[in-house]
Amino acid sequence: MKLAIDVSLTYALGAQRTALLALEAARTAGQTVLEDRLEIEGAELSQIEGEWGIGHRNWVRIDGDALRLLYTAVVDVAREAVNLEGLAASPLHDLTEQQIPFLRPSRFCQSDQFESFVADQFRHRTDGARIAAILDWIDSVMEYGPDHSHSETTLLDTFSTRKGVCRDYVHLFCGLARASHIPARYVSAYGVNVDPPDFHAVAQVWLDETWHMVDPTGMCTANELALIAVGRDAGDVPFMETPDEARFVEQQVRVTAV
Repeated sequence: MKLAIDVSLTYALGAQRTALLALEAARTAGQTVLEDRLEIEGAELSQIEGEWGIGHRNWVRIDGDALRLLYTAVVDVAREAVNLEGLAASPLHDLTEQQIPFLRPSRFCQSDQFESFVADQFRHRTDGARIAAILDWIDSVMEYGPDHSHSETTLLDTFSTRKGVCRDYVHLFCGLARASHIPARYVSAYGVNVDPPDFHAVAQVWLDETWHMVDPTGMCTANELALIAVGRDAGDVPFMETPDEARFVEQQVRVTAV
């Protein structure tokens, strides 16, 4: 599926007038960036590689007080959704430095506190069948909505309230997968049918010696997602980081199938 991505945003930056951006679709397995363009008024840009070899980021320093940005892209997504039920988890001793960080607890994803829960709740499932069961469980217990979610909401909070937005669904999924000793990583992405339209959060899980894209919210299938960046949790992959305040002025994200 080909996705057309159109982003416009304006933020008033603080005195340092500096931001680190991660919002361009990555050139990575499963997707091909056919065309893309990033325009920022009165800005000096320097590009750096993304963590874990996925995508890249841009340091931006602006002349004025406001960061005004336009990003457009067309991405051909070749990945397909697979039946997770029949996929095998890797033995722990076969995991490398590329997967091990995504077994560990992190700031927003305290997976080490859920080992007893997954051992009981999913005791009859292993490997990909357990991952499928975790997704089904999340779908059955979670309610989508922003009322109980903010920038500091953690897995522990979400597990308690059973409410949240995409980032909270992903923290819950990654936490339960990691507690099952299956690597799972947080993914920032663009997705068709995301409601309300915005940057989206999904996950990748390591099964059968490769990463598989899943959307714990159920909004998007694997071929409806363009990956931007990956990390341990939301703290690793914000679309914009600043050393001081950044005040929201305007933001629009539109993703359509073409």
